[in-house]
Amino acid sequence: MALTREEREQFLAEPHVGGLSVAAGPDRGPLSVPLWYVYEPGGELWILTPADSRKAKLIEAAGCFSLLAERTTPSVRYVSVEGPVTRTAPGSDEHLVRISSRYLSDAALDGYLDFARAELGAQVVIHMRPRHWLSADLGS
Repeated sequence: MALTREEREQFLAEPHVGGLSVAAGPDRGPLSVPLWYVYEPGGELWILTPADSRKAKLIEAAGCFSLLAERTTPSVRYVSVEGPVTRTAPGSDEHLVRISSRYLSDAALDGYLDFARAELGAQVVIHMRPRHWLSADLGS
């Protein structure tokens, strides 16, 4: 059963690990990778990724991407969105802390932030406006 607009937006706003897909060029399937994201109902979705990553370069070339969020309990439910990139900007420490604290416990957060700051290099924030939605809850 398809979700209502309110249900799908609320589900997407929860901290699910997303599956991002973006066109990878001729003779290639799309690049599909798991990642963290941030979304607030009615707004834009954003991701944070290393500026020199293949993912960032492909999103820049394509100008759009798709993201799938899903769960299996208490029922199988998913929301998939696709839309254009609305803006890209250098990532900040504030972005890193916000997205990381959404997914990690307090006990794990400081260690991850130390790692990310030391190892991941310059980051970029990519914003997307969800234009096309697919969603379902397949029951218990």
